[in-house]
Amino acid sequence: MNKNIIFFILGRLLIIEGAFLLISAGVSAFYGEQDYIYFLEVALLNFIVGSVSWFAVRNTEKSLGKKEGYIVVSLVWVIFSIFGALPFVLSGAIPSYTDAFFETMSGFTTTGSSILNANQIDNLHYGIHFWRSITQWIGGMGIIVMALAIFPLLGIGGQSLFVAEVPGPTKDKLHPTIKQTAKSLWGIYILFTVVEAILLFFGGMEPFDAVCHSFTTMATGGFSTKGASIAYYDSSYIHYVIIIFMFLAGLNFTLSFYALKFKWKKVIKNEEFKYYFLFTVVFTALITLFLVFLHDKEPIKSIRDSLFQVVSLMTTTGFATVDYTLWKGFIVVIAFILMFLGGSAGSTAGGIKIIRVVLVLKNIYFELKRTIHPHAVIPVRYNKHSVDQKIINNITAFITIYIITFVIGTIFISIFGYNLDTAMGAVAATLGNIGPGIGEVGPSSNFGFFPDIAKWFLSFLMLLGRLELFTILVLFSKSFWKI
Repeated sequence: MNKNIIFFILGRLLIIEGAFLLISAGVSAFYGEQDYIYFLEVALLNFIVGSVSWFAVRNTEKSLGKKEGYIVVSLVWVIFSIFGALPFVLSGAIPSYTDAFFETMSGFTTTGSSILNANQIDNLHYGIHFWRSITQWIGGMGIIVMALAIFPLLGIGGQSLFVAEVPGPTKDKLHPTIKQTAKSLWGIYILFTVVEAILLFFGGMEPFDAVCHSFTTMATGGFSTKGASIAYYDSSYIHYVIIIFMFLAGLNFTLSFYALKFKWKKVIKNEEFKYYFLFTVVFTALITLFLVFLHDKEPIKSIRDSLFQVVSLMTTTGFATVDYTLWKGFIVVIAFILMFLGGSAGSTAGGIKIIRVVLVLKNIYFELKRTIHPHAVIPVRYNKHSVDQKIINNITAFITIYIITFVIGTIFISIFGYNLDTAMGAVAATLGNIGPGIGEVGPSSNFGFFPDIAKWFLSFLMLLGRLELFTILVLFSKSFWKI
């Protein structure tokens, strides 16, 4: 294993994080806050550690294998969170380092689970709000993908890094090179972020809030500058703007690329897009019907609230205009199901991903047909193409491990005396990178009441979910270290 290349890459990445800390320092200084000093101190620490790590091995052989790629991708999210937690602690916004690390890991992994209550969020300084938001924006498209797109990161190929970080069972390349693909992905990401911020500003949001919410919407992260989340804004315009951009963020960015190139047929004919749209409509209709006929809610507002919560949960954004746990019964069950579904592969959404759910259901259906017709060749098809059995096996293994992890996590959290709803809600919310869950961790609550050991465990689940299990779990395999 080429250890030097790992230090070389991590050193450069720490310098990149330092640059974003400087931007946060600038925001803090602009609003006349003293927190800029803490951002500068942590940025300086990043620059020193990053530079030492980089220059100490700058003449190393520039070769990056699969093993080094997985190690770098796994470590960078942890290291970014270790350093990124410091401004919270130094400023006093979050005095406990455990809490600060939880909040930062939640940011970078775009989970959106918070240890802060509504009053604490409302009283955060501008610089801290901006740092919370920008951690999600950085993590949304991916730290490595950003580095490959904007910076001459390595002077070597980034295929191993790209494959280890980008979510989904397939890694779509828009261009022949990974660098050009990363640039296109980040270009679309920035474009959508800017457009949303402008639209929110025209809808009455303060410029600062519009920027922060566009960061966390496109990242499907869910951190808000308001303790009441999007419910703070009694504006159907703002709600619908955020719904649209949550939906876009949960869509495969390859399809967004085609749409911007006016290749509409590629979008409309895409099977995952069809199911993504269908699930959104069906679940919205179900919840709306229950709200109108069983809860006597007003129809137009019910449609908006239902659509907002469905898109927010399915894309794992975690914003809320209402506390869906108060709807009770069947609606809460639907909300819980949506936490597992996730958005499209190649999006910033978490969860299992629609493509995996669709393919495994197809495989189950065709397996039944194969049982009836044992000599028939019945391949699983996706977008009119046969799906390699290796991909089906990978998806089956992924969903199995995901469910096992959820069960083990629920058992672990329940050991601390929490009821089943809370234990399941906390694990589903962190493993799926959703933010709020059910039980005592619903949209109106937070994760601050958990003991420290539970917070570290849930932080690990956030990382596990963001890197889609295998990137992290492979590090615990003996065969991996024998490569």
